[in-house]
Amino acid sequence: MTEWGRTGKDRVALVTGGGTGIGLAVARGLSAEGYAVIITGRRAAVLETAAAEISAETGNPVRAIACDVGDPEQVATAFDQVKQEFGRLDVLVNNAGSNVSPALLEDIPFAEWSNILAANLTGAFLCTQQAFKLMKDQNPRGGRIINNGSISATAPRPNSAPYTATKHAITGLTKSTALDGRKYDIACGQIDIGNAATDMTARMNAGVLQANGEIASEPTMSVKHVADALIYMASLPLDANVLTMTVMATAMPFVGRG
Repeated sequence: MTEWGRTGKDRVALVTGGGTGIGLAVARGLSAEGYAVIITGRRAAVLETAAAEISAETGNPVRAIACDVGDPEQVATAFDQVKQEFGRLDVLVNNAGSNVSPALLEDIPFAEWSNILAANLTGAFLCTQQAFKLMKDQNPRGGRIINNGSISATAPRPNSAPYTATKHAITGLTKSTALDGRKYDIACGQIDIGNAATDMTARMNAGVLQANGEIASEPTMSVKHVADALIYMASLPLDANVLTMTVMATAMPFVGRG
């Protein structure tokens, strides 16, 4: 095992989509807790910059691996690198995802549907599959998988069929993973996030379409609250699990949306 595996608490975490937004905040938080952190994403330059910034802040090494999570060969290669360099994987955060501009369901091109499915659902499945192979055979055995579900896993926004469908499906994947992982000491939970302040949610200040057809500004919350909640989930012993958690801006239109 290289120096990576001896960092901090000797725990290793991989965060997909870790170069920006929620993934970056989560990677920063895990690194500050002493985890050896790997971040993946499609843009190598963005990842390398993020890894360097986090490492400078926390004093712990952060590894960047460029990977399209929708590509099974790239995912397998990335996890092989993790095994070779770190020797194990304790936490996988399936955070990578994508969205498209709001569009009428009947006007959504098939290519956009397929791209969202690959990024949001197939990617989480492929990474979970590779994590199982690592976690069930390592010593000590087991690990934890945390999926970014979004509150769209419960309630859709208007004109968001592809994104909402994938996030509902993530809930099914979370439950199946939690069930199938028991025999390997693999725990799986899901964090549903509502209006964390990132570049992606900046447009909410100007107003977004509501279920009743109105345009309204929506409150946001600091993305650090998301990272703190996820770190709590990751910190539990493997005989305890947060199956689902919702972290949201208190006043956002979710409970009784629209």
